[in-house]
Amino acid sequence: MKADQLRPNPNNWRKHPKAQQDALRGVLAEVGYADALLARELSDGSLELIDGHLRAETTPEMEVPVLILDLDDREAAKLLALLDPLADLAETDHDVLADLLAHVETESQAVQEVLDRILAEPAPIEEGGSDHNGQKEVEIPEAFQVVVECRDEAEQQSVFERLRAEGLQCRLLTL
Repeated sequence: MKADQLRPNPNNWRKHPKAQQDALRGVLAEVGYADALLARELSDGSLELIDGHLRAETTPEMEVPVLILDLDDREAAKLLALLDPLADLAETDHDVLADLLAHVETESQAVQEVLDRILAEPAPIEEGGSDHNGQKEVEIPEAFQVVVECRDEAEQQSVFERLRAEGLQCRLLTL
């Protein structure tokens, strides 16, 4: 379907900097679409994006592959929140990546910059090991915390003052 027929998800939390936009244009120009956008059907029959916002914005007049998922509001929110972070949890085999990137060519400067950045990323520090400069990994002590959700700022201040009066170390956060 045409990308401009898909409604952006109002809860989409991902922002797309210019470098990412330029690299996506480069990949689309050199390879084309290689993945489907994810959407769900709303009660009015329209389709709301879950994944693929930048691709849809970049090629609004183009017919794009779309997977229409049968998700309710809660499931769609969960997938929107977790899809990219789950992919980010994957670990990198730096030797295999270096070999792969040695065989990847591009005409797009934006794509080349992304490839160079990927290759320049350091390998992770092994537990108990040291980084590339011979420095030991910083140990973070265990911390046990409680988060209290308050109705408003006044209640937040009241809870904070009560806990401080009991001698507890506290700080205020507003999310």
